[in-house]
Order: sequence, then C-alpha cells, then structure tokens
Amino acid sequence: MNGILPLKKPAGMTSHDCVAKTRKLLHTKKVGHTGTLDPDVTGVLPLCIGRATKVAQYMTDFSKTYEAVITLGFSTTTEDASGDVVEKKKVTNSLTREQIEEALGEFRGEIEQTPPMYSAVKVNGKRLYEYAFKGEVVERPSRRVRIHDLELNGDISQDGETLLIPVRATCSKGTYIRTLAVDIGRELGYPAHMSFLIRTASGPFKLEECLTFEDITQMIEDETLNLFPMEYALSSMPSMTVGSQLEAKLQNGAVLPQVEEMTEERLVMYNGEGEAIAIYQKHPEKQGMMKPEKVFSR
Repeated sequence: MNGILPLKKPAGMTSHDCVAKTRKLLHTKKVGHTGTLDPDVTGVLPLCIGRATKVAQYMTDFSKTYEAVITLGFSTTTEDASGDVVEKKKVTNSLTREQIEEALGEFRGEIEQTPPMYSAVKVNGKRLYEYAFKGEVVERPSRRVRIHDLELNGDISQDGETLLIPVRATCSKGTYIRTLAVDIGRELGYPAHMSFLIRTASGPFKLEECLTFEDITQMIEDETLNLFPMEYALSSMPSMTVGSQLEAKLQNGAVLPQVEEMTEERLVMYNGEGEAIAIYQKHPEKQGMMKPEKVFSR
C-alpha cells in the first residue's frame, strides 16, 4: 500500500503513537508522520505510507492552519492547559474587540519566537522537555517564523476572572501556537496560555477529509480504504513532464542542464502517466546545472 493517509489525530496520543497504530492496522513498517502534534492536540496529521514516505520531508514544510483559544488571566509552565500555573492576573478591565484585533495584527508576518521549555527542540543534544522535566531552564535559541494569517474566530467571552479569545492562525512550520498565545497575552497586558488547539489544515489536506482510526478500521474491513497519491503532496512545487528517454536518465540520477521550469530551488519531474519520477535541485557546484535530490523507485 502506497500513498498518503490524512489522519484525524485523537487527543491523548503522540504522533509516534499514531504511526505505531497505523503500522499495525495496515500491516506495514513503512509509515511516517509529517509534523509533530502534542498529545492533547487533535486534527490533521497526514501519514505517509509505503513509497510515499519519501515525500514526508517535503510535507513538513507545509503551512499549517489552527483554531485555538487563548485564555487571558494566568500563564502555565507548559504554555497550555496541562501545565502548572505560573502567574495570575484577574481580567477586570474589559478589552474591546478592536483592541484585541489590533494586538493580533502585531503578530502577522515574520516574527521571532522562543520555543517553550516543554518542546522537542534540541539544545546541546537534548530535547528541551528533558531539561524541563528535571526542573532545569536552559537558554533557548530564538527562531524566525511566519504568521500568514491571524484573526478572531468567534465571540470573545468572559469566564470568571479569565477572558477567552478564539483565533484562527495559518503559519509556517516550526510555529508554536502555545507561544503565540503567551505573546499575544503579553501584548494585551495579561499572563496567558493556550487552552484549546486543533489543526484544521496541513498544506492541501483539510480536516473534513481526514479519517479517524474508527473510519480506517471499518474501511479496511470493507476493503474501501483509498489513499491520496504521493503526487498530491508535491502539487504546489514547480514541475515538468518528461518523455521516456529522459525518464530513464532521471531514474539513473543524471546531472542535467537547468530548464526554464526550475523557477525555485526544487523541480518535480513527472512521466507521461503523471507519476513523480524524481525531485531535482539546482546544482550547488555546477552553475546552470541541476542534480537529483530524490529519485522515486517504482
């Protein structure tokens, strides 16, 4: 079985748990995920099966869309609802919708983020959460991420001494919505955390086309499970179709002159049947030439 399975990840499972369960269901070891989701988070988690595992590295570059709730009033150690309370401040002053929208506008575009201590980012060869579990705090490298879109996603509501702000965000890979929630709270003058999160899109894959594990199990029994072809995940990249003679050269990893279709760093080569043969990149040493980055075996 080869292709991409858009999973609706359930709460309480790590991305690795989802991969392990899918391996058992499909009776194959060749399963890979395309971007980690925290255990408490649900939503779109495309899984690459069989031959499609070769495109997983490109799918991690997809922009992601999330729906979240930012809770103003207290912050936590993990920046989400699972952590211990760090700081509290009653939300007594009523913030207007206009004030909140103005604050959200400050975070659109390219911003700098410092990854949370409870994250999988590596520092000195160890995951940050490994330090955090021991009560250690280490200096974390900041990173540049891009928030393509950030907007209110419903009504703002008061909940006791806290204020709940629903938002929708589309962002680049590596963005921590937890950290975004904390930073937005700081912009508004309050400690904050992310109290809810669901991923609603990852590249071309949308939540409404995702399958639960129950769906997958039933479809396997009914023999109706169909996967997206791996080419679907490459559809946003520049491409060209080649004839059979050039196809043979591509399969052998030939270095070739650059073509006008290579408008970016990578170019997907398809045969006449619409199958991806290889991904080529600009040659790092030979001006005007291109070399294979990935060749897809049949």
